[in-house]
Amino acid sequence: MAVLTFELPDGSTRDVDVRQVLNAGYAGRSQDDVAAHVAELAELGVPAPSVTPALYPVSPYLAQQTDRVAAQHGRTSGEAEWALVVAADGELLLTAACDHTDRDLEVHGVAWSKNAGPDVLARRAWRLDDVAARVDDLTLRAWVTHGGTETEIQRGTLAELLTPGYWADVLRSRGDLTPGTVLISGTIPMTENVDQFAEAWRVELGDPVTGDTIGLAYDVVPMPEPIG
Repeated sequence: MAVLTFELPDGSTRDVDVRQVLNAGYAGRSQDDVAAHVAELAELGVPAPSVTPALYPVSPYLAQQTDRVAAQHGRTSGEAEWALVVAADGELLLTAACDHTDRDLEVHGVAWSKNAGPDVLARRAWRLDDVAARVDDLTLRAWVTHGGTETEIQRGTLAELLTPGYWADVLRSRGDLTPGTVLISGTIPMTENVDQFAEAWRVELGDPVTGDTIGLAYDVVPMPEPIG
């Protein structure tokens, strides 16, 4: 399995042996908005979930701390998200994440598309207890790069998404709030007319109270052409 290492604000580190990864979907705080989004995606051929919010298990090795993501074709893209990580002692950590998704495969099944690319996580984290009281004020932003030019593609706050506390309760009820569990939050809307099929992605989770930010960045690297 993957072993991830997170640095906390006090300089200490936590090694997390990832045992399971769960990707939330259709996880907006307003389920009316989610229903409208499901209808929009249906027009693009993406199958609707049987329930919302949804939760998709993905292979644990897909949780990665990397600066390079290999892409099998030109229609894969990231999504700015937060991640809830259960450390070895049960401590809950919050960090930035980017769910890199195969958009061509998504029309055949969202769960399949989630397993076709990695969930990239930052190398720093906060203790959830330290930010829980102001979690809705935390900011989430993403940028894409085309031809060396970076453009913002996502900007919002965690108030737009179901909370880490909500998902911790869901995991607890399932018996899944266990060391080595990583839950990826679902994402916020993308800016219209910004091309998501980029050569690089950057995501930032920010705390406006302290000014601290947790970031990640990676290049999207095309795979070689297959033979056969």
